[in-house]
Amino acid sequence: MTSTPSPNAFVRATETTAYIRSKLPASLQTPRVAIVCGSGLGGLAETIEAEPRVELAYGTIPNFPQSTVQGHAGKFVFGVIGTTPVALLVGRAHFYEGHTMDLVSFATRVCKVIGVGTIIVTNAAGGLNQTYAVGDIVCLNDHLNMPGLIGQNPLMGPNIEEFGVRFPPLSDAYDLDLRRRAHIAWKTLGLDRGKRQLHEGVYAFVAGPTYETRAECRMLHTLGADLVGMSTVPEIVVARHAGIRVLAFSLVTNSAVLEAGPRGDDPTIQGLTSAELMEHLSKGKANHEEVLEAGRDAALDMQALVKQILSDLQET
Repeated sequence: MTSTPSPNAFVRATETTAYIRSKLPASLQTPRVAIVCGSGLGGLAETIEAEPRVELAYGTIPNFPQSTVQGHAGKFVFGVIGTTPVALLVGRAHFYEGHTMDLVSFATRVCKVIGVGTIIVTNAAGGLNQTYAVGDIVCLNDHLNMPGLIGQNPLMGPNIEEFGVRFPPLSDAYDLDLRRRAHIAWKTLGLDRGKRQLHEGVYAFVAGPTYETRAECRMLHTLGADLVGMSTVPEIVVARHAGIRVLAFSLVTNSAVLEAGPRGDDPTIQGLTSAELMEHLSKGKANHEEVLEAGRDAALDMQALVKQILSDLQET
């Protein structure tokens, strides 16, 4: 590893891959599928067989950014699910932590260099679509890249030809065959008869770290978003630039409030105590503890779904 990181992401990803492979047995050196575990969804790592299995903390991996968020363990786990060699990213780096878009998406580029052809990305998100319930799972079929529209795109700067073309299309970002397999797997497992639903929807990526205001939620919903969150899209942009197939899931951890809050001159709030006023404003208020709790509750269904999809892919 050089003392000064190369500005070229392909060079850095190649250095990182060489280090990782030096820690892996031959059977795990070229994983076919990568899985990114979002907030509260680190339990997906339990899907990996006990042997062979190698865990590498992000802090030990050259060039890797560090995640500082509760619920993100920060480790790269290599192993086998069924007969498929996989790489799990348990936790991710976020733009709001102060990382550049290049660093936020760096792990995805490492996945490309190490041989990954398919990536399954998970996240926790707020539900803008009022038909979604907390605990439902949404298979993403499109996104709104709000930071990207104002210049915060992970592909900004000179194009790295080793990864892909200068102007990659994203109209096919969310692989249709993989989405079809997800719905089939959901029914195969009998999850369609359970307490949560599997939807398809559009994810709005915002920078964070604040949760959205009521007006921002209404704006995003008006623009066509069904969900809102602070991750995932930079990884997907870089994955598609590099020709990696993408399947993405959001876990609905709270239902966003779309109606405007009470006005100060509303007759119904006159005479209320400060505590009663706070109760009015706190309706639908999001918090990170709820995100983690919803993740724990849905973890088993998400694990089963991912494992079934991988099993299906093995047969083709």
